[in-house]
Amino acid sequence: MANAAEHSGGHGHAGVIGGAHGKLAAARLLLWVLAGVLALRQLAVAVQVPSEAWLGEIHLPGLPGALYEGGEFGGTPFAGLVIKPMLGLGGRSLEFVWTGVTLLLVAAVGLVAARALPDPVPRRTALLAAPVLVALMTVSLPVRDAATPGRTAVLPVLLVLLAAFRVPGRRSAGFLVGLAAALQPALLLFAGLQWLAGRRSAARSAAVTFAGATLLAWAALPRDSWTYWVEHLAGAGLGGGPAGLDNQSLHGALLRLGLSGPGEIALYVALAGAVAYVGLRRAARYAADGQLLLAVAVTGCVAVAVSPTGWRHQLLWVLLAVAGKVGRRAADRRVWPVAVVLVATLPSDMLLPNLAALAPVRDNVLLLTALATACAVPFLPRTSPYWREPVPTAYGRPAPSRWARVPLLPFWRRVLSRPNLLLELLLIRVGYSLYSHIRAAAPNSRALAEGHGRRIHSLEQALGIDVEHAVNAAVDGTGWLKGFFNFYYTSFHFVVPLAILAVLYRWRPGDYRWARSSLGLATVMALAGFWLYPLAPPRLMPGLGFVDTVHGPQDLADPQYGAMTAISNQYAAMPSLHFGWSLWCGVVVVVLAPKGWQKLIGVLHPVITVCAIVATANHWVLDAVGGAAVVVGGFALVHVLSGPRRTVPLPLAAPTVPGRAGGATVPGARAPEADPARSRT
Repeated sequence: MANAAEHSGGHGHAGVIGGAHGKLAAARLLLWVLAGVLALRQLAVAVQVPSEAWLGEIHLPGLPGALYEGGEFGGTPFAGLVIKPMLGLGGRSLEFVWTGVTLLLVAAVGLVAARALPDPVPRRTALLAAPVLVALMTVSLPVRDAATPGRTAVLPVLLVLLAAFRVPGRRSAGFLVGLAAALQPALLLFAGLQWLAGRRSAARSAAVTFAGATLLAWAALPRDSWTYWVEHLAGAGLGGGPAGLDNQSLHGALLRLGLSGPGEIALYVALAGAVAYVGLRRAARYAADGQLLLAVAVTGCVAVAVSPTGWRHQLLWVLLAVAGKVGRRAADRRVWPVAVVLVATLPSDMLLPNLAALAPVRDNVLLLTALATACAVPFLPRTSPYWREPVPTAYGRPAPSRWARVPLLPFWRRVLSRPNLLLELLLIRVGYSLYSHIRAAAPNSRALAEGHGRRIHSLEQALGIDVEHAVNAAVDGTGWLKGFFNFYYTSFHFVVPLAILAVLYRWRPGDYRWARSSLGLATVMALAGFWLYPLAPPRLMPGLGFVDTVHGPQDLADPQYGAMTAISNQYAAMPSLHFGWSLWCGVVVVVLAPKGWQKLIGVLHPVITVCAIVATANHWVLDAVGGAAVVVGGFALVHVLSGPRRTVPLPLAAPTVPGRAGGATVPGARAPEADPARSRT
């Protein structure tokens, strides 16, 4: 009987393991399919590029002075020798072959990097991480830029990773590093990492290989080698202007700041020396700590920053820096990888507003991320008690719902602690940029929008709520009232929601998440309305006599209604987010404000806003109804997905150090804070 039970239990255990393996295999397959789809998309983009654009950036090497004749090719003479066989293809064949080889190299980088992730990442998780890394690299800015002939940035990354993780012999590893440095000279810093890590023979082999490959290029292409190494020191000025935004190096940043001449060169050399010193010492420390992938990423970021020209397609090292762990709290662990992925995949103007004061940061965001990786980010050592078990996140259980018949889907748990500010600002900025792009790309057919406008007007007449023309005429004839509504319409749309979010973030973090989520969901639903129902506002309806009090008279015979047409889609009017966001503000203030006069201000804001959007002829009354509908939908979705706003805090145990008897607590670890404001949420 006992044997039978054991046999049955063994079969059950095997079934559980088999089911887990099956789920893992299915997830891995789906992730690889996603990576494959992204790769096919990259090939499709390559097909759309004219052949002249591919072949115009590089000239056939081997002829005297041909390699750098146009000044567009910025690789080393040795790189010219490496890519020479591919240039014989020409035309469409070169497009497919070059893009295909680049994507294969990216896949190889992802596989090697995923297997090199440090503990506690198990082998099964690493197998899932590989397609994720490949997909992220495929859509990253460096890889998208590397899909141009003559840019061999992915190959040196693969050579360095193979030298660090897959090649057993030290001299063989040094040989691969030397080849990578022959393609990008700044990567000779990896020989310095090998030296500091005690691999002296590998460092010497790398230096000898680099010297041999460079001498080979001198013998085969003497004129091009002179141009690269003497006339343009290590390629500075080749492949594009050194002050251009694509040059994400210290030298390029100093030039963009207006520095030039011997003073700029001296400052650049001093800064590059300091970055190399600090970065290499940090990399050696992480290598000794067992975080070799992080050490490689840090050294690569140093190499790009200190190089005279660190082109954007050479910054794949930044994406590999996601291997490092930052933060003691579990809630902070995602901040660094999310920030790195956003920086490596999105244009800088999506990350930061287009303000003159932010230009030095926006123009150098990739460089600043590389410098932070090399010199500043406090990555956790493996000896830290928080390496495996960070301080847990405080969650709350939803309070009993007043509407018992509403089915709740606990899609996400309610977090009571304050979210990381950097991550929150990044996500808000990226979310608003996506909102702006989608709104601008929504259908904007004038005939369709005006047809919808006539239907809305007719429906309002049937309902007896067509007050827009009378209100617009009365306000336009009253100077002070016109000025007040114009000011209110243009001034408070963004300021009030952001101010409310800031106050909640500081003093009511639990309610901040509830309010922020409802606003985001309402905005997403509004985008669907912009796509499905393009609508001309009253001010753009010909023949109805409306006056645009904010933007001035519009020439309705011309579909280009002045400067506003270029800024945003003028037919994205249904629903009205001007009113919707103000209504969201009013609801949040009325629900959360402790004093009556504060609640009164919360009520007045959407009331004045609806008057403003109608008085200025920017929206129909039914647009405001649509705005109210999406806001109600946003609050309802948050209620369904996460439960009521009010929560009951759940007690959480302090993190423990694995391997200690009795689960001893980590020295210095604290339980989640007991904030009265949180307990009330």
